[in-house]
Amino acid sequence: MNTSNKVAVVTGASQGIGAELVKALLERGYRVVATARGIQPSDNPKLVTVAGDIGDPDTARRVITEGVARFGRIDTLVNNAGIFVAKPFTSYTAEDYAAVTGVNLAGFFTITQLAIGEMEKHGSGHIVSVTTSLTDHAIEGVPSVLASLTKGGLNAATKSLAIEYAKRGIRANAVSPGIIKSPMHAPDTHAALGALHPVGRMGEMSDIVDAILFLDNAPFVTGEILHVDGGQSAGH
Repeated sequence: MNTSNKVAVVTGASQGIGAELVKALLERGYRVVATARGIQPSDNPKLVTVAGDIGDPDTARRVITEGVARFGRIDTLVNNAGIFVAKPFTSYTAEDYAAVTGVNLAGFFTITQLAIGEMEKHGSGHIVSVTTSLTDHAIEGVPSVLASLTKGGLNAATKSLAIEYAKRGIRANAVSPGIIKSPMHAPDTHAALGALHPVGRMGEMSDIVDAILFLDNAPFVTGEILHVDGGQSAGH
């Protein structure tokens, strides 16, 4: 399918990687449904915005319903929304657990179910989830159990979905980033965070956007966890 006919849904789309991805998709002719808690209305006829908490099943339903109503189909879902809370394991609270699992897991589950339901109607589609290389290579001084618990689950779910839907024309892949220059990280932390990567620097948001675009246009690739992490997952 020509990208000018594709409809993509992007979660966590109001800032950072999500906002950059929405921009890149629109530039390539996609029609886009973008969602985040604080996302603003759009007057672009190729962009629908839906404000809400992606961990709430009602938000997921509104995203898919409004996307289909406006554009007629869903071709790509990018599960980009995520929360990272860095605390020692025994310091995590019930509120931390609920917040992280709510976005990282519940925020994946309902919208992915609904998107695949639409994709099955056309016999094609693609799910991309943004995870983290910390699930493969934990870093001393970066406590990340909740990230590993949730994003590691998405890596496993990606492979399971890829096999379950392989003969139905629906692919599933993940992009596993290292630490990326985004609004999450203050500029005065960049040098220290960059040193955690074998290449000696942080990644750019464009690195993740390019990886997602590659996967979306690679029809023979499914079940792949694409590491875009400056060598972190390879070792130190």
